[in-house]
Order: sequence, then C-alpha cells, then structure tokens
Amino acid sequence: MTRMGFLHLLFFSWISVVSLSGCIGSDQIVQLNDDVLGLIVFKSGLHDPSSHLHSWSEDDDSPCSWDFIDCNPRTGRVTAVSLNGLGLSGKIGRGLEKLQYLKVLSLSHNNFSGTISPELTLSSSLERLNFSHNSFSGLIPTFLTNMSSIKFLDLSENSLSGPVPDNMFGNCFSLRFLSLSGNLLEGPIPSTLLKCTTLNSLNLSNNHFSGDPFFNKGLWSLMRIRTLDLSHNALSGNAPLGISAIHNLKNLQLQGNHFSGSLPADIGLCPHLSRLDFSDNGFTGSLPESLHRLNSLTFFSVSKNKLSGDLPQWIGNMSSSLEFLDLSSNGLTGALPSSLGDLKSLNYLSLSKNRLGGSIPMSLVYSTKLSVIRLGGNAFNGSIPEGLFDMGLEELDFSGNELSGSIPPGSSKLFESLQKLDLSRNNLRGDIPAEMGLFSKLTYLNLSWNNLQSRMPPELGYFQTLKVLDLRNCALYGSIPGDICESSSLEILQLDGNSLTGPIPEDIGNCSSLNLLSLSYNNLTGSIPESISKLSKLKIMNLEFNQLSGEIPLVLGKLENLLAVNISYNRLIGRLPVEGIFPNLDQSALQGNLGICSPLLKGPCKMNVPKPLVLNPYVYGNQNGDHNPGNDTSINSPNFRHHRFLSVSAVVAISAAAVIAVGVMVVSLLNVSARRRLAFIDNALESMCSSSSRSGLLPTGKLVLFDSQTSPDWVTSPESLLNKAGEIGEGVFGTVYKASLGGEGRMVAVKKLVRSNIIQYPEDFDREVRILGKARHPNLIALKGYYWTHQLQLLVSDYAPNGSLQTKLHERPPGTPPLSWSNRFKIILGTAKGLAHLHHTFHPPIIHYDIKPSNILLDEHLNPKISDFGLTRLLIKHDKHIMSSRFQSALGYVAPELACQSLRVNEKCDIYGFGVLILELVTGRRPIEYGEDNVVILGDHVRNLLEQGNALECVDSSMNQYPEEEVLPVLKLAMVCTSQIPSSRPSMAEVVQILQVIKTPIPQRMEAF
Repeated sequence: MTRMGFLHLLFFSWISVVSLSGCIGSDQIVQLNDDVLGLIVFKSGLHDPSSHLHSWSEDDDSPCSWDFIDCNPRTGRVTAVSLNGLGLSGKIGRGLEKLQYLKVLSLSHNNFSGTISPELTLSSSLERLNFSHNSFSGLIPTFLTNMSSIKFLDLSENSLSGPVPDNMFGNCFSLRFLSLSGNLLEGPIPSTLLKCTTLNSLNLSNNHFSGDPFFNKGLWSLMRIRTLDLSHNALSGNAPLGISAIHNLKNLQLQGNHFSGSLPADIGLCPHLSRLDFSDNGFTGSLPESLHRLNSLTFFSVSKNKLSGDLPQWIGNMSSSLEFLDLSSNGLTGALPSSLGDLKSLNYLSLSKNRLGGSIPMSLVYSTKLSVIRLGGNAFNGSIPEGLFDMGLEELDFSGNELSGSIPPGSSKLFESLQKLDLSRNNLRGDIPAEMGLFSKLTYLNLSWNNLQSRMPPELGYFQTLKVLDLRNCALYGSIPGDICESSSLEILQLDGNSLTGPIPEDIGNCSSLNLLSLSYNNLTGSIPESISKLSKLKIMNLEFNQLSGEIPLVLGKLENLLAVNISYNRLIGRLPVEGIFPNLDQSALQGNLGICSPLLKGPCKMNVPKPLVLNPYVYGNQNGDHNPGNDTSINSPNFRHHRFLSVSAVVAISAAAVIAVGVMVVSLLNVSARRRLAFIDNALESMCSSSSRSGLLPTGKLVLFDSQTSPDWVTSPESLLNKAGEIGEGVFGTVYKASLGGEGRMVAVKKLVRSNIIQYPEDFDREVRILGKARHPNLIALKGYYWTHQLQLLVSDYAPNGSLQTKLHERPPGTPPLSWSNRFKIILGTAKGLAHLHHTFHPPIIHYDIKPSNILLDEHLNPKISDFGLTRLLIKHDKHIMSSRFQSALGYVAPELACQSLRVNEKCDIYGFGVLILELVTGRRPIEYGEDNVVILGDHVRNLLEQGNALECVDSSMNQYPEEEVLPVLKLAMVCTSQIPSSRPSMAEVVQILQVIKTPIPQRMEAF
C-alpha cells in the first residue's frame, strides 16, 4: 500500500472511528501528524492548475515548511492556512477538521463553487474565516452558528442565497468584522445580530435584504460599530434619531434602498464620520443643520432623493476636508452660496437636476482642487465665470440651464486636464473658440441646442481622444471641415439641425471608430461619399432633410453592423444597395427623394444614364442676315431649306437617344420580372377593392406581405376566412384562424385583431407592424404581413402544427403521452432565446407583456415559437394600467409591478412571466389553482418546498424519468425570475447563459474518496 493510500485509509478510519489494528500497527498511527493527514486529504479534493501546492508532500512528517502554512513554533501545530488568489477550485473537504489548532483559514479570490457542506466542522479555536470572492452557492452553512471564537468572518462576493439563519449570531461574542456583501441573501436582517456588541465593521451590501433594520433603534444599538454598509438592498423604514449613540462611527452607507422620512437630525453628533452616503432612497425634508459639525467628513452624498427647501447657506461651512459633495436629483431651491469657495479640499461637486437658480458664483474658482463640476438641469443664468476655464478641471457640465454670453476660450491648464465638456441646452452665443482644438484629453464635447451662429472651426479636427461630438441645433453654418476625422477615435458625430452647406467630406471615411453619423436637417449637397463604406463599426446613419443627390453607393451594403438608416427628403435617385439593411428599409426612411427605386415608394424610378445628344437648330446662325423662323414658312425659302437640314441632324440625335432608351428599357424589363410578384399583389388588391365596392362587402383594403414570393389566393375575399370552421384559438388581441396560402397548400395563421384601442391610421399601423415583421428568430412566430381597413385588421403569420404549449401541458387528451423532460427543457431554453432576441436586439426592446403557455406555439419538432409578441405596439394607449386590465385572463403570469403606479414597466415583466412558465413546465400545474377551501399559488408552493429541501416533491409526476441535476437548478432559476423585486430578476441574456450551463455542465471531477 502506498503512503498516499494509507493516508486516505487512515482518514476514513478517523471519520468512522473504526480500529485499524488489523491492518497496521498502532505505533504507526501514533507517529503520524494529524495536520499532515488533514492537509493532504484536503489537497486531494482541490484542482491546482498552477501547482502552487507542490510543496505539500505526504512524505513529510510536518507541514510547517509548506508554502502558505503557518505553525505555532512551540507546538508545531498548524495555526493558519492562507491560500488567497491561487486559482484553486474543487470542494472544501473534511480533511480540514483534523486541524484542531487552526486559527486562520483564508481561501479568498479563488474559483471554489458549489455549496459549503453543512456537515463541515472546523476548529473551535478558529478566529478568522475568509471565503470571499469565490462562487459558493446555496445557504449559509449552519456550522457557523456554533463558532463563538470567530473574530473575522468574510463570505462576500459569492452566490449564497436564502435567508440568514436567525440563530446564526447567538454566540457572536468575539465577532469584530462581518461581511456578507455581494451575495443573493434575502429576508430580514437577523435580530440576533444585535448581540454582536463587539462588532466594528458590518457589511451587508448588494444583497436582497428587506425590512426595517432601525426599528426600535435596531442597528443603532451596535455602539462599537465603525463601518456600517447596508447599501443596495431592499431595506425600508425610517432612519430615526439615535445614531449619535454610535460615537465611533466613521463610515455609514445606506444608498440604494427604500428608506424614507427625514434624515437623522442628530447625524452631526457623530464626530468621527468621514463617509456618509444616503443616495438613491426616498428621504424627504431638508438637510439637517447638524451636518456642518462633521469636521472629519470627506464624502457626502444624498443624490436621488426627495429633499426640498433652499440650499442652506452653511453648506460652505462644512468640513474643510470635504472632497466629495453630491446633492443632485432632488428638489432643492435657491441660489448657490458664495461660501462654496471655502471648501478648499473639494474635488467633486454635483448639484445637477434640482431647482437652483441665480448666477454661478465666481468664488468657485477658490476651490482649487475641483476636478468635476456638475450643475446641469437647473435654472442658472448669467454668463459662465471665465475663471472656471482657468482651472485644472476634468469634467464640466452646465447643460440644461439658462446661461448666456459666450464660451470662454480656456487656458493651458484646462487644455491638459479637461475630459468632458457639456454646455448643451443653454442660450450661449458667439463663435466656438478655436482654442478648443487644444484640449488634449477631451473625450466628450456637447454644445448642442445653443444659438452660437458660428462656423465649425477646423481646429475641431485636432482632437486626438474625442469620442463624442454633439453640435446639434447650434445655428452653425459653412461646410463640414474636411479634417474632422483627423483623429480616428470619434464614435459619435451629431451635427443635425444646423445650416451646414457643401458636400459631406470624403475624409469622413477616416472616422474608423464611428458608430453614429447624424447630419440631418442641414443644406448639404453633393453625393453620399463612397468612403462611408470604410466605417465598419457604423450602426446608425441619419442624412434626412438635406439636398444630397446622385445614387446611393452600392458598397454601403457591405456595412454589416449598420442597424438604422434614414436618407429621406433629399434628391437621391437610383437603386438601393442589395445587401445589408437597405433591402429592409421602410418607406419613412426613403420617401421625399427624386427617384429612389424601391417597391415601397410610389413615383418614378430614376437612374443615372448618359444624356441624349441635343442639337441647337440655330447653331450655324443665319448667313443671310437676321433670321426669324416664325415668319418664313415658304417651301422654297432658304429658311425652309435651313430648317430641313437641321431636322435631319435632329433625327440623327433622336435616333441615338432611341438606341440608348432601348438599352434602358432592356434593363427595366429585367427589373420588371423581379417585381412581377409585387405587381401580382397590387393587381389583386385592385381586384379586391373593385370587387368589394361592387358587392357591398368590406371597404377598400390594403394587403401587405413582407415576403414578396407568396401569392395568396384568398386576397379577393379575406372575410371568407373569418368563420368558425377555420378558428383555431382566441386571445387577448383577437381570434386566430387557419388558412391555406396560394396553390402550394401552405398553411398560415390569420389573426383578426379586436377593434377596441387598435391604431386606426394606416401609416402608423404599417410602421409598427413592419417593426414586428423584422423580428425573425427560430423561436419566434414570423409575422408575414397584414390586411388593413378601418373596419378590419388582420395579421398573417406562420402556422404552428402542434398547437400551443397550453394544450400539450394542461389540456392533454387521455392516452396522449406527456411531454418528456428533454422536450420541456427544449421549450424552456428556446423560449428564453426568443425573448432574449426581442429584449436585446431591438432598441427600444420589444416587450411581450403576456408570456404564458397559450402564447408558446410548437412546431412539428416541438420547438417553441413565441406568438403575439409586441402587439401592445398596435394599441393607441398601452400604459401599465390598460395592460393590467387587458391581462386579467393571464392571472398568475402578470408581474406585480404592472399593478404598481410607482414602478416603470419594462422587460422584467416578461422575465417574471417566463419564470412562472418554467414552474408550469417542471410541475405540470397551473400558476393558480383553486381548491374547495384554499387557493394554491404555484410560486409560493415551490418556494416552500425548496426551503424545506423537498423540491423534488413538486416535479410533475407524469414524467417517469428526469435528471435531478437539471431540474433543481431550473427550479431555482424560476424562483429568481419570479422575484417580487424587478431589479433582482436576471436579464434574458443571462437566463440563456444559465440554462446552457445547466444543460451542459462542466464535467464533475472524480470524488477524492
């Protein structure tokens, strides 16, 4: 037997307390070092890709010489194991239980994952435990409740979830430091935490804790606390008086919660406070006057609250060491006190988005350490103090005020430091200073919505780091400088709404980083430069309302990242590029030109062709003196002979032109053949219109099919489809019928929309339906077209032969086999991919609002296809209250925020419905089930079973086989998706990633034992 095998065997004997006297001698056991045994067994469960633990050898009699190990020099027993940042993974094995004298165990910044075994029992003398910055999941291990000697406990930046056991801190008599931040913990903060009277630092930030931590003073009773961080949770309630009892408090962070009421009036009685952050809450009232007593304060933020009243004059008398002051996004009024200049250490000042007025005090220049000034979104007037442009500022934001006068030229100090300048939406006038080209670090320049009445200075091309240049609606005139792209860093160029003339510079192709090019509403002339095709990163190009002419360069179709183009209202002619986004442009992006060739546009299609030869009949003059062709008509007159000679020449010219015209006609005929199917549809429409008017049926209608290769045979009588025989379903937005398309026998679904609240203008209806028609994905029902009249609106889409998930799951006929787990998982993953496409491909995202089994259709292979997506776009009004009333039929699927006026409805609503859909697929039950004397809410039922460790009891019993390693994490994912807090739900892109990991997990490493 090898020594390694012997050690494993010995470890098993220690665990089971079974004698090994029959295998080895007792003398051998006595001579072995327990610490060597425990550490070698612990190492065997680890993956050490960089061999950091190569010095750990089972042949050694003592581990005290091993790397990352500390021993007591007197006893030779291990006291500390510090394996921080070594890239280790694996599991925390029970070999550590052999280290009976261990005081420090630190495994931070590694790749450990999975749950921490509740059976693990560490040394009772352990004082410092650090598992931070790993990927541990599951509940907080129960063994921590019995560790009375622990002084430092850090479990931060993992994925621990569930509530913290209320008895966890029953024996925390020695605890000095506790951090559970950056996890998924929820529920109230345990009341036993108040027993940790020796606690100096408490960090519970970035979790989902809820409740009132200050009820009956609560955490204010921890009088030895120095750092208290509860930020970014869901905590609520008031922060009442009593904070002054924490005499040693230095750092208090409550930002990102739901606290309300007034700020504690006695906050100024904590003399050692250096950092105070109350931002992003619901605090009301005015700033406590005691704040100016905090002589050690360096950081103070109350941004994004509901504070009101005048900005206090004592604000400039706050701590002389104050470096960061943020009062933005409140309702503060009044003027800026000149005493602000007395804050000599101030580095960051933000008072934006308040109701402040008056002039900007010159005294700000005395705060010589200022690097960021944000005063945007107020009502400041007067001119910009020139002294501010002589400081070493990094960011200056005066946007959205009433400032007037000119832009100061700046100084060498500012040239070397300024990175962001936003003076937009003011009343500034005068030239753009040429000195702006000297800003060596400027990345963002926004002067839009002013009245500068200036030329664009060529010096703007000197910027080497500029990423955003926004000069919209500045009354600029002249031409666009040719060297505006001298630097290749520019990502956004917006010059809309000016009076710029001349051509678009050919050098625009040098802007290799450009994402957005917007030059609309100017007087630009000439052609669109072919060099734009070099802009491989370009996503948006707006050139509408100019005087651009000629043909659109076909090479622009090579721009693969281009998502939006508008070239309307110019003088463009000719064909569109056949590649890229151009074939999918709608009418609004093309209209108002001289002759662009597109089936979407009515009117002439003009091509650039050589002009026919035109001869001037008077080019040879009159050799007999003055000539008046209108008076001399005698057949024998010289004038007649002269006319006859010129007519022959004209005939020759006309003949040449005719030859050219024939060539053009040949090309046109080729185009006609390509458009024949569109012509068929147009003729069918005319036939339908005349037929309808003669027969007294539907008024003139409009059929639009996005796929021009289809030829419907029902176009002459769409009303014939609307009968009970063809009806296959009914939903919130209308009734669905099945129809055969053309002679191919291809089946389509036709939805008759309900008339109530549907858009009644054909242009608006067309625009919105075309947007939905562009949503093409394997897991979406493709929208093929529509039929429109004032009285009838139909949507044509693909037909799913296997019906809806609702039928397969809840309305399964007797004898029909249930869905297998593999098919259920395929439906879950496919639905997630379809929703992710809607949420992350479109801007703004397309939100479904009504995710439920009846809107998940199945093709012949049981692949899911989402239907009815984005139909809320067709409503005249679709605010959340209307949507809530429309979806009463979807009870159980509707996210709770749809009934809450204070929350913004977004894609998180779909994620909630998707979570309920997962629960239905796993359990086979409906989201709400009514019994004789009770109501079962599926989400609550599953959550209770998960908390009790009996999750498999809720799995659909009709599934005979299913992999527990997939079902359990899918259930937990559903719980996260159905969180009551929208921000706690993952994005659909994250959901897809999680499901893919669940389906193809990392191969499990062989167990050590």
